[in-house]
Amino acid sequence: MAFRCELRFAGVGGQGNILAGAIIAETAIIYEHRFATQVPTYTSQVRGGPTKADVIISDQSIEFPEATHLDFLLALDQRTYDMYKGDLKNHAVVLVDDNLVRVSAQERETWDIYEFPMIRTAKYEVGNVLTANILAVGMTVELTKVVDKEHVRKILHTRIRPALLEVNMKAFDLGLQAARSLQLQKLQQHAGTTTLLGHLVPAQDSSFVRDSASPR
Repeated sequence: MAFRCELRFAGVGGQGNILAGAIIAETAIIYEHRFATQVPTYTSQVRGGPTKADVIISDQSIEFPEATHLDFLLALDQRTYDMYKGDLKNHAVVLVDDNLVRVSAQERETWDIYEFPMIRTAKYEVGNVLTANILAVGMTVELTKVVDKEHVRKILHTRIRPALLEVNMKAFDLGLQAARSLQLQKLQQHAGTTTLLGHLVPAQDSSFVRDSASPR
């Protein structure tokens, strides 16, 4: 069966969403030997205006580069989340900064929602708020498995200035870790209770999972 994945990175100008999409697309082309497109959309407003980057990755040639059936959405802004969520498939993976984006109860039933304070974590845990997009790339890679994380590291070495490489690698690794923690937490929550010897036994408290990934 042919492989195809459509991703959208949405936010406002200055958050680095277009670079995040470019990193994923370049990784797919250079190291995964797949076809990929990255189509950025932005306004004349340099900072603060709505932006998005649509990425399509496929093992076949891509005839139409606009993403219309999204498998994944990253949103770092409420306005752009509301603008660009309409192309999501049912059960698509959605990653939002929960300090900036609110998701409805109906949307939680329709999509696979992951929430994490990416910008706050970049500022206080990584030490540089400008690394939030690279932290988001790490979370995207872990949640979707669309490209290999080691291949992404190679692209980061070519994309990021040496003086900023260490802090961005820290952000990328923290993103991987945060996504794994959220996935584990969700699995434990879905398990809810387990049946043991004919009795319902509450699942282990998973509150530590979020605590280990959240900024202090």
